[in-house]
Amino acid sequence: MKPISEPAGSEPGTEVQPYGAAVMRPIGLHHVEPIIEMLNQILADALTLRDLYKKHHWQVSGPTFYQLHLLFDKHHQQLEGLVDLIAERIQILGGVSIAMGADASELTSILRPPIARETPAAQIKRLLVAHEILIRAVREGAELAAEHGDDGSNDLLIGAVLRTNEMQVWFLSEHLAGTNALHESLTD
Repeated sequence: MKPISEPAGSEPGTEVQPYGAAVMRPIGLHHVEPIIEMLNQILADALTLRDLYKKHHWQVSGPTFYQLHLLFDKHHQQLEGLVDLIAERIQILGGVSIAMGADASELTSILRPPIARETPAAQIKRLLVAHEILIRAVREGAELAAEHGDDGSNDLLIGAVLRTNEMQVWFLSEHLAGTNALHESLTD
C-alpha cells in the first residue's frame, strides 16, 4: 500500500524542480537565485506572521476582545493576500516557493509563541516584534532586488509588503498608546 503522502500515479519522491534551483524565464533577469532565496525567507516570515494573527484572533480575550478579534482577522486576511503575491513572484522568477507550514517553521526568523493564551498586550507586543523582523527583511530584500535590477520584486516588497506591514504596525501600536506595554519585553 502506498503512503498517503504520495499522490496516486506518481513515483515516490519524483521532483520536477528541486528547491533552490531556478529555471530560466524570458523576463530579462539573470542570476535570480539570491532574490528567490530572499523572497522565500520573507515568505516564511510572512506565513508565520499570518498564522500568528490567526492564533491571536482565536485566543484574544478581555475588554477589547471584539475590536482585537476583528483587527487580528483583518490583518490575517491582508497577510494571506501578501503571501500569495510573494509565492507567485518566486514562481515568476523561476524558483520554487515554500508552501507548507512545516517548511515555513524551519526557515522563519520569528520566534514560536507559546501554545497557551496570552494577554492582549502580550499578543500585540509579539505581533509588533514579528512585524519588525519582517519589515527589516523586506527593506534588505528590496535593496537586493534593486541591486539585481529586479524592479518587479522591489515594487512588490515596497509597494505591497512594506506598506501593508507598516500600516498594521500603526494599528497595533495605537492599542498600546499611553501605556508602558509598548516598551516592555515579551517576557514581562
